[in-house]
Amino acid sequence: MNFWRGIISAVAAVGLGAAMTASAQLIDTPAEYAVIMDHETGQILYSKRGDELMTPASMTKMMTAFTVFELIERGEISLTDKFTVSEDAWRRGGFPSGTSTMGLKPKDTPTVEELLHGVITMSGNDACIVLAEGISGSEPAFAARMTQIAHELGLASVNFVNATGLEGEGHVVSAIDLAKLAKMTIDKYPQYYPWYSLPSYTWREYTQVNRNPLLEVAGADGLKTGHLESSGYGLTASAVRDGVRRTIVINGLPTMAARAQEAERLMRVAIQSFELKTIGPETVSLPEVSVWMGEHTTVPVSLAEPVKVVGHKAAFTKAKAELVLDKTVKAPVKNGDVVGRFVVTLDGQEPVSAPVIAEADVKKLGFVGRAIAGIGTLMKSEPEAGSDEELKGGDE
Repeated sequence: MNFWRGIISAVAAVGLGAAMTASAQLIDTPAEYAVIMDHETGQILYSKRGDELMTPASMTKMMTAFTVFELIERGEISLTDKFTVSEDAWRRGGFPSGTSTMGLKPKDTPTVEELLHGVITMSGNDACIVLAEGISGSEPAFAARMTQIAHELGLASVNFVNATGLEGEGHVVSAIDLAKLAKMTIDKYPQYYPWYSLPSYTWREYTQVNRNPLLEVAGADGLKTGHLESSGYGLTASAVRDGVRRTIVINGLPTMAARAQEAERLMRVAIQSFELKTIGPETVSLPEVSVWMGEHTTVPVSLAEPVKVVGHKAAFTKAKAELVLDKTVKAPVKNGDVVGRFVVTLDGQEPVSAPVIAEADVKKLGFVGRAIAGIGTLMKSEPEAGSDEELKGGDE
């Protein structure tokens, strides 16, 4: 990590400054919307219209399932609860609908666990509607609950009007929020996440293969496809290789084959072209910080905690690291006091930072010392005899 010692500069500033300027993208994609997220840090590594609202189609079902997970955790329902299939759920989401289905029939009584498999693996619209009606009384009421929980999680772009992802006015979410939802699912519900990698699921005599094209790629283990005529083909997918997990979201591709091809390519880029570096207190030497009115004029400093920096490998050659002081450091200073932040900026990424702390005590100067320091400051501010500043004094 000696690499970082050569790029550190000390600057004094109020706060951490404005956001970095936009940089040229190092990769591109034919998808209309695309995001790459590093799972460990949650950092967005690549975004193409990632914060814009889009139609998620069946990727909506990630939130449908997550909402059910949440309600199970809260004790409102259980995996063994049974819900009755209504005529409406069958007509709008079963075989008569001509859409993705679990194959339910009116008056069937599947359990919540079976319905979740129907949602996750089979992408069954009937399963979504049955869960919605069984939990909230109607699909619109359940969709409102989904949206409410999403907003509680910080997924501000979410506005869902149904539980299936079928056409609905104002039914939108951003690609970035779908990536965040994927991370929350993996982190918060590890007991359920493996269901996303099941190759198929059978309800009675009907079997549906998991449509996620990345499941055939080494390390891929979820999450959900989506398709509507209005939105094109989309996918939210996650994969882990050599301990590194990345998540991608793509949407707006013209065919199923194009989705499969681009998903594999973009995941390969996500895993191979980006790198995570950890900068710890023991791996970087910071310059001493000046102290005003102290018995010592400087104090040694160090990182309070490691900084995790992730970005495109090519961007690390132009990395910028700064010791940023929030304000002038004044005595007294105590060992462990936060005096600023260590800020690392990579081209194409938002800055990341960690607190910088003093490594020693610096006592405040006594009265005499402060007086001498004050006189010294005044003398430095007086122009020298014969200087240009003094000669210009009578020009008016």
